[in-house]
Amino acid sequence: MNFAVSFRGNFGVLSQCSSCCDLRFQPLLASPSLAKSKRCRLRNLKFSQLSRRREIVCRVTETETESDSNNEKEKEENEGGENPDTTGSAERNDSQIDPQPVNVEQIKNNGAETIAQGGVQEDGDVEVTSGSPLPGVKPQQLDETMRIPKETIDILKDQVFAFDTFFVTSQEPYEGGVLFKGNLRGQAARSYEKISTRMQNKFGDQYKLFLLINPEDDKPVAVVVPKTTLQPETTAVPEWFAAGAFGLVTVFTLLLRNVPSLQSNLLSTFDNLNLLLDGLPGAFVTALLLGLHEFGHILVAKSTGVKLGVPFFVPSWQIGSFGAITRIKSIVPKREDLLKVAAAGPLAGFSLGFVLFLLGFILPPSDGIGVVVDASVFHESFLAGGVAKLLLGDALKEGTPISLNPLVIWAWAGLLINAINSIPAGELDGGRISLAIWGRKASSRFTAVSIALLGISSLFNDVAFYWVVLIFFLQRGPISPLSEEITDPDGKYVALGVLVLILGLLVCLPYPFPFTDESITNF
Repeated sequence: MNFAVSFRGNFGVLSQCSSCCDLRFQPLLASPSLAKSKRCRLRNLKFSQLSRRREIVCRVTETETESDSNNEKEKEENEGGENPDTTGSAERNDSQIDPQPVNVEQIKNNGAETIAQGGVQEDGDVEVTSGSPLPGVKPQQLDETMRIPKETIDILKDQVFAFDTFFVTSQEPYEGGVLFKGNLRGQAARSYEKISTRMQNKFGDQYKLFLLINPEDDKPVAVVVPKTTLQPETTAVPEWFAAGAFGLVTVFTLLLRNVPSLQSNLLSTFDNLNLLLDGLPGAFVTALLLGLHEFGHILVAKSTGVKLGVPFFVPSWQIGSFGAITRIKSIVPKREDLLKVAAAGPLAGFSLGFVLFLLGFILPPSDGIGVVVDASVFHESFLAGGVAKLLLGDALKEGTPISLNPLVIWAWAGLLINAINSIPAGELDGGRISLAIWGRKASSRFTAVSIALLGISSLFNDVAFYWVVLIFFLQRGPISPLSEEITDPDGKYVALGVLVLILGLLVCLPYPFPFTDESITNF
């Protein structure tokens, strides 16, 4: 869907750059010598505010000429089978760039004066690319001081970006910043590091760089925006207060879910609060798995430098809880870091949940009776049904009641909560994993398919209905942009992410085979 955004003031026609050789002045007198003198005076009087800009452009022109010659030498070396020393070329390029520090305030003032005089930049509507290279980002209300001046954009294009990192071919204004299109040179991670270092040396912490994939043509683009536009939004209610309220309700639903006598009449719960204590063991096991899931996220996020918000536990009277919604409050550096953080929680929850699930089949009930269930309940999960058939054997038959240790049911609930959060949709753990492994475009397709399948499942399962509503209104995304989204994660982390998605699928899919003597052989 195409959309147009009007940028006025600092953003004019950015794709054209004037050099000092392009400035022409009409002679005042017929005499050549006198005309030359008058032109010099006119230039000194009326265009003194552009001297700094012209000086920069001249220097950049010389730098680009030298860079092009170096680029031709680099191509010749590549054709000869030699790998150029990118570090050395970066150092040579940096030495060619204007060594004087840039006065950012002076650039802003010059840009403002130029706009006021109308000598260089013109107001007008500028059409921006369709799609959003910065999905999930809601820039604050912009004013003229928050936008990037044209002089700064010229410095970014000609001095920060270079032939050894990202060769700029065009640029467009975007969300108060600028989107650079061009050719990425070398590895994306190294190029991002070099560009960030140069931008830090020139402008400090004023601007933020994103190296992303353009949704229009799937080619790399660089987006630079003022950091002041990326400040998180504040809420009227403190985050910890809202999270605490949700947590108390979740504790109540966890206790209620493990007391079947109260589930048939919820209003009777307030008259029989002492019965809630009977659900304490089951609530403790499920809460333990939920807590371990969130602890996995927190532990890995701390090691990768990612800041997480307070987890909001979502209550559910069907299974006790739907898990927790945890916001990522900082910008994730790369896809591998996102994959680590997203996969850590489900891996921790699945690991302990599966161990407790197996122990439930092995250990006898403490009271000798346990929980009596019909064998058909194991058709609800492919993983649970397969494990039950392997461990119980011929004892598991259709229509036959089975006495089980309650730990099986408690652990199963924990596995289901982890599996729901592993669905590859939106900002769920599974959605973040799919983006980290396959990229943003594939992740959006997974989200659409997952929501559609959950919508169909909701016709037959009330848990699926509530979960699809939760995803659609709270968690459908899009996921906020990463600093560098081009580099693929390491293979071992990809394997762990795929494992999480497969385990979630096995827990959610039904067991289709009948529980008979021959079913295990056919399986």
